[in-house]
Amino acid sequence: MSELKDFQKTFIELALHSNALEFGKFKLKSGRDSPYFFNAAKMLNGCDLFKLANCYVDAIEDSRMEFDSLYGPAYKGIFLGSIVATVFSQRGNPCPLSFNRKEIKDHGEGGNIIGANPTGNVLIIDDVLSAGTAARESIKILKDLNGTPKIFLVGLDRQEKGNGDLSAKTELEKDFGIHVSSIINLDALIEYSHNNQNFHSYVEELEQYRSSWGA
Repeated sequence: MSELKDFQKTFIELALHSNALEFGKFKLKSGRDSPYFFNAAKMLNGCDLFKLANCYVDAIEDSRMEFDSLYGPAYKGIFLGSIVATVFSQRGNPCPLSFNRKEIKDHGEGGNIIGANPTGNVLIIDDVLSAGTAARESIKILKDLNGTPKIFLVGLDRQEKGNGDLSAKTELEKDFGIHVSSIINLDALIEYSHNNQNFHSYVEELEQYRSSWGA
């Protein structure tokens, strides 16, 4: 495994300190039993959001990803997109931001998009990639608006199978020609646990889970 970068370590530590990342026994929506769980919403409970935003921006700049606008899918993508857009503005590179409503508004400005409709090459920013269902929903929304979903960036890629034997990441890239990236993935969690004595006890279960459900 490659050594973790500083922004990856920071992201994991922020997630652990806020209990957004937990180890134990969890039943996932997919029905799978997982030795870890990630819920980015807990990062709103006193987490250093400025550091979190910089983790996303550093990941974007490290990968040299280019885009014209940001899109944050409801609900967690709303706060993530907002804090990331703020850091880009602070760094002198403001970018358009929009996000969707879960229900279409039938009065006022109407529609289900808040902000200008996403245009050009769009970077979708979200919290986690599991089976890829939420990503597909966002891609459809953007295509219906004549935007080009170019990049899908998440905090954590669980590196699990999608609809078949391929990973959700590979399926999305194959089906839509979109670049899928993440700050960390399951491999990074295992690497972090290997190198931190407090988390050595989780390594075996994480590796077993990767063997069973990884792709």
